[in-house]
Amino acid sequence: MTGATAILRGRGGPRSAQKGAALLLAMLVVTLVATLASAALWQQWRATTIEAAERQRAQAGWLLTGALDWSRLILREDARGNRNSGNADHLGEPWATPLEEARLSSFLAADKNNNTEDVMQAFLSGEIIDMQSRINFMNVVRQSGQGAQVKSEVSEPDRDTLVRLYQALGLPESELSAAISELVRTSNLAASDPLPSASALVPIKFAHLGWLGISPKSLAALEPHLAVLPTRTTLNLNTASLQALTASIPGLDDARAQKLVNERALTPFKTLAEAAKSLGEGAAPLSDLHHSTRSQFFEVRGRLRLDNTVIEERSLVERQNLNVSVRWRERLAAQ
Repeated sequence: MTGATAILRGRGGPRSAQKGAALLLAMLVVTLVATLASAALWQQWRATTIEAAERQRAQAGWLLTGALDWSRLILREDARGNRNSGNADHLGEPWATPLEEARLSSFLAADKNNNTEDVMQAFLSGEIIDMQSRINFMNVVRQSGQGAQVKSEVSEPDRDTLVRLYQALGLPESELSAAISELVRTSNLAASDPLPSASALVPIKFAHLGWLGISPKSLAALEPHLAVLPTRTTLNLNTASLQALTASIPGLDDARAQKLVNERALTPFKTLAEAAKSLGEGAAPLSDLHHSTRSQFFEVRGRLRLDNTVIEERSLVERQNLNVSVRWRERLAAQ
């Protein structure tokens, strides 16, 4: 009996081993199939997510482009109105009113042909800033001569303006002097030397002033009062900050500058003569080389919020008569 049991066990041993191996193989196959299925699902989810992100990015670009075109239209109509009425650019005009965050569907609700239920949940806000309400840093360098004889040099009146601004803000004047010297050097090289050099590039945007050695702390203090514009510009007395006014008009103290700000809020100045009358005696005469009551450059800022994503854009636009063109455009951040 014992021998028969041993024989049976001997016969059953390989069968049990085969069953175990089959079970293990089946488990491996199931695991492999599950892994492949999970990988396929993950790839599909990733592709869907990327497609949705790209679609959202494209839609955001279209919306911000539309907002920019709308801003250009506002500035164009403002120029048309100023030309017909003789008015100046001031902070009481429609372009100077910021657009608070509003649901995109609210702009479409008035159109009966649009179904706002299918519109994505997007929120748009923005503003138009008069860049000639700020002192143009690039005014400090002027060019003389023509062709190969072009030479860049410091404009002393504009240098004095920047020095007064630095003093008013409590910033180091040594930093300003070094930045001006670097700008003159790089401007001369840009005009005469086609080869790459170790000098900084000529700034195009305000943030580029850091290339000239201006610290981030100074840039933060200067931003409300200083700009970088592609051509020589005047300061708009109807929109300039108090610090920009006192810096650009020698002999003007804070009290009279505040008086000018208060008077322009009630009645914007149409001409420099009206502004000069408000200044009274004691301040340097106003000059159309440095001051004006109209503006040519504006910055358009747009902000679009899609769910948890925020996209911002800034654009510098130039207005010449009724033509409003974009000089540069940049996307700031996506969160």
